[in-house]
Amino acid sequence: MDGSVYKVVEIVGTSSESWEKAARTAVETAASTLRDLRVGEVTKLDVAIEDGRITAYRVRLSVSFKYEGRD
Repeated sequence: MDGSVYKVVEIVGTSSESWEKAARTAVETAASTLRDLRVGEVTKLDVAIEDGRITAYRVRLSVSFKYEGRD
């Protein structure tokens, strides 16, 4: 059988500095337990606000990795 199958999961990363750092944190953390990450798609950006100031940048990503087994 030709072709591959990939599983997609949603992860959220946070950072007090930027959305880019939040995304990097999410992917690097996920990569420590998920093998063979392939693609990350940012699906949502938001911020946490306290006393009129941004306290955290949050990034929601859908990431895919090669499927190797059954659920």
